[in-house]
Amino acid sequence: MSLATDVAAPSTTHRMTVLRLGPDAAQLCDDAVVEEVPVAIAYNGIVHAVMLATPDDLEEFGLGFSLTEGIIAGAEELESLRVVEGCDGIEVRMEIPMERFMALKGKRRSIAGRSGCGVCGVESLQAIARSGQPVPSGGRLSVGAVERALPRFAERQTLHRATGAAHGVAWVDAAGEILAVREDVGRHNALDKLIGWLVRTGVDRRGGFVLTSSRASYELVQKAARLGISGLVAISAPTGMAVRMAESCGVSLAGFARGNRLVVYSHGDRWA
Repeated sequence: MSLATDVAAPSTTHRMTVLRLGPDAAQLCDDAVVEEVPVAIAYNGIVHAVMLATPDDLEEFGLGFSLTEGIIAGAEELESLRVVEGCDGIEVRMEIPMERFMALKGKRRSIAGRSGCGVCGVESLQAIARSGQPVPSGGRLSVGAVERALPRFAERQTLHRATGAAHGVAWVDAAGEILAVREDVGRHNALDKLIGWLVRTGVDRRGGFVLTSSRASYELVQKAARLGISGLVAISAPTGMAVRMAESCGVSLAGFARGNRLVVYSHGDRWA
């Protein structure tokens, strides 16, 4: 098996200036966010799926993916692997025996979504790069609303309390009242459920925000933007790609929500 990479030493974090909000002051600080990039998995010149991943150890990622998806039966069937960087992301280009490739053709775009990826089955890096769209600014967001929602959010995550293995998302109005909570083993699945509720009930999305128990990844920002949701608040951290998407799409993205403290990564002017 031949392994090669044309990608420079990857950066797994991105440093940026953030706005830290607390009960007494607002302060600009230097911070780091984890990186995620689109990684196209290609066999014999054909892209099988695009994943979002931290851009290191991609040779091992390509091999492991090939084995766990049953695309090859053993490492000896991976004839070559090359990691190539492009303007829209990274490609892991692999060559496999023709009989394996022919069997794979029937699986293309039927790959099952999983809890760590919201874009499985997307067939081009360009589709990821062009998927953002502008969002109207909506109403003002407040730290007080987040503070009021947080304890109620924890109480209403019944599946997580029972299993410890579910992500939760909530729709919070401008006053900090939780109108709905949805849970799922996949954070993007949970948000899809909440978005379905928002659309079905016709709730006004201009004055509220999404609160999520997970990290804020690219696909969560993308899904929020597509529904015109202008505020996304996470209990955990965002990724660098999520921050860039939020900035370009007009989504105000915040993380590390703890009581009356949080960190705003994009469009901090909307917060009071």
